[in-house]
Amino acid sequence: MEKQAADPDDSLIREFISGQEEAFSEILGRYRNLVLNVAYRFLRDRTEAEDVAQDVFLKIYCSARTYEPKAKFSTWVYKITANVCLNRLRNEKNAAKSVPYDGQDQADMASSPGFFSPSEELERNERMTVVHDALQCLPANQRLAIVLKRYEGLSYREIAEIIGCSPAAVDSLLQRANGKLRKYLEPYFANRDAFRKG
Repeated sequence: MEKQAADPDDSLIREFISGQEEAFSEILGRYRNLVLNVAYRFLRDRTEAEDVAQDVFLKIYCSARTYEPKAKFSTWVYKITANVCLNRLRNEKNAAKSVPYDGQDQADMASSPGFFSPSEELERNERMTVVHDALQCLPANQRLAIVLKRYEGLSYREIAEIIGCSPAAVDSLLQRANGKLRKYLEPYFANRDAFRKG
């Protein structure tokens, strides 16, 4: 059987545990945008996302000695991020809180203005706003599964490890979430198509 390649981030966390503080700075640099993107897509609030990132890296810093490489280091970071986001929703009851979406997520920078005509850019931003609004209407676990699968590209097994369930349960979450999203978005796309034809 082919030996699995060593996780370079696992080596970094080991260096940090052994007293090399600069290793933590490198971890922060590698994972800051990942944490911010997940938190923003989940909470839809940039200030909240920044707060989540601070909490996540504080938890990583404080609990590094308890880290056990049973899964990839990135899975551990996703799991901490997911837990902080879910706790924030439960504690502050602000699932509906949002700010206008400006289409400038880190993951969307490759398709920033200049790649589209003004009318295409306007339509694209409108569509992304509607999709992000629809995402906020999902129950927390379904929303998290969608963010991790659709935006982060994780496998069912990785999502299961992060959420703490089976891959079959992840499949069920995603099916229910996609069904709700289709139902929510159908009137928008139907109205847009009718407007174009009219």
